[in-house]
Amino acid sequence: MGKETGFLEYERKDRQYADPRERVRHYKEFAIPHPEPDLRLQAARCMNCGIPYCHNGCPVNNLIPDWNHLVYEADWKNALEALHSTNNFPEFTGRVCPAPCEAACTLNITDQPVTIKSIENAIADRGWAEGWIVPRPPARRTGKRVAVVGSGPAGLACAQQLARAGHSVTVFEKSDRVGGLLRYGIPDFKMEKYLINRRAVQMEAEGVHFRTSTEVGVDVSFASLKENFDAVVMAGGAEDPRQLGIPGAELPGVRLAMEFLTQQNKRNAGDDEVRAAPRGTLSARGKHVVVIGGGDTGSDCVGTSNRQGAASVTQLEIMPQPPERENKALTWPHWPLKMRTSTSHEEGANRDWAVMTKRVIGEGGEVTGLVCARLEWKDGRMEEIAGSEFTLPADLILLAMGFVGPRKTGLVEQAGVELCNRGNVKADTDAYATSEDAVFACGDMRRGQSLVVWAIREGRQCARAVDAALMGVSELPR
Repeated sequence: MGKETGFLEYERKDRQYADPRERVRHYKEFAIPHPEPDLRLQAARCMNCGIPYCHNGCPVNNLIPDWNHLVYEADWKNALEALHSTNNFPEFTGRVCPAPCEAACTLNITDQPVTIKSIENAIADRGWAEGWIVPRPPARRTGKRVAVVGSGPAGLACAQQLARAGHSVTVFEKSDRVGGLLRYGIPDFKMEKYLINRRAVQMEAEGVHFRTSTEVGVDVSFASLKENFDAVVMAGGAEDPRQLGIPGAELPGVRLAMEFLTQQNKRNAGDDEVRAAPRGTLSARGKHVVVIGGGDTGSDCVGTSNRQGAASVTQLEIMPQPPERENKALTWPHWPLKMRTSTSHEEGANRDWAVMTKRVIGEGGEVTGLVCARLEWKDGRMEEIAGSEFTLPADLILLAMGFVGPRKTGLVEQAGVELCNRGNVKADTDAYATSEDAVFACGDMRRGQSLVVWAIREGRQCARAVDAALMGVSELPR
C-alpha cells in the first residue's frame, strides 16, 4: 500500500479531454493524459483492500493494488511487469475497456473509485515510450504448429502466448490488416491503429506469422488447416449482426454499424473510396442520422457521424432510460445499471429511450424517415403505448443492435463443430476444446458478443489449454 491515508487525502481526478468543438474536426485520440505527479496521487488512493474486489471485477484479474503501489513509488518498470503478467495488451484495454474493475473498487461503496483505467493506460504508454516493451521470443521451439483463425483480441492474445511457449503460430485474418474489430470496429478517435501495428511487429519478432486477406472457409479450407497444423483455434468473433426486421429495412439507406465504422477506419488508413466501400460510399454528411442501439457501438456511430458532418444525430434505445446514479448498496461490486454519457454523446446527439421502431419510410428508393412508437415496460415486458407513434426524419439509419453469434457459413460450417443453444461454438472455459479433435474456440466466437478484456482473458486461457493438450503440461498462466 503506497500511502495508508491516500484515499482520505486525495479526491478522484479523471483525465481530461480536448474541447468537443475541436476534436470533432479530426479522428485522432483526444484524451489528455494525467501529469505523472497526479497519477502517483491517484494511485495512492488505492486502499490495498484485504479482499481486492477489483481483481474479480477485472476479467483478466489484473493485479491492480500491486501496480497502483508501484506507480505511487514511481517504479514504473515493475508496474509494467505486473500489468503484463495478466494482460497482453494493456494499451488496448486502457483505452476501450468500460472498467468493470472501477465499479468493483471498494472505495466505490461510499466514495469515487480509483482511476484504475487511466493508470493502466499510463503504465502501458510509459512502457512503450521508455522502450521497455520488446519481443520475448521463446528459448526453445517445440516443433508444434498451431493455426489461429481471427486476429481480434482473443486471437492475438492466444497467438502471442502460444508463440512464447515455443509453438509455431500462424494467424489467419480475412481482412487486409490484423486486429479484427479492434482495427475496423473501434473508431480511431477512441484507439489509434498504430497501437495494433506495433504489437503485430512485436509478435512477428516472437515468431507469429500473419496471413491477412485469407478467409478460412473461403480462401483456404478448414480441412487444410486440420491437415497441416497440430491444433486449430477458432477465434473469429461474433460477426452475425442482429437485423432490424421491419418494413422498409431493405432500403439502401438502412445500413449496419460495422459497415459504416469500417469504411471510415479504412479511409483514415489511407484506402481509396472504392477499396473502403465495395457496396458504395457511406457518409453522414448533411444527413439526418438515426442510430438504433444504445450501446458502445451506437455511441461510436454518433461520434463518427458528427465528424462526417451530419445534419442531426438521434440515438434510440428500446430499454427505458436508466437512473442517473446506481444503487450501490444493491449492485456493488457488480456492473451497475446507470446513465452513461460517452464523449461522443457530449459532442452532440439526441438520445431517446423506450422506443420501438415500426417501419422505415422511403421515397424513390431513398430513406426519408423512421416511424417509431413509445414503450411502457411492465414486469420486464414491453407494451406499446397506444397513440404514441411518431416519425423521425432520417436519411441514414445505422443498425447498432449487437450480434447474435458467429457467422455460420464458411469457417464454422466447414469445421463441423457442435454449437451451443445460443448458436456459439460449444466449448468450456477449462479445456476450450470443441467437439472436434484438436480444435479449440475462444473469445466472442465461443462466449458471444462481449468486451475486449474478456476476449484477452479467453485467448490467454485457451493458449494454456492448447499448450497443455500439445505438450501434456503447460507453464503458461491462466
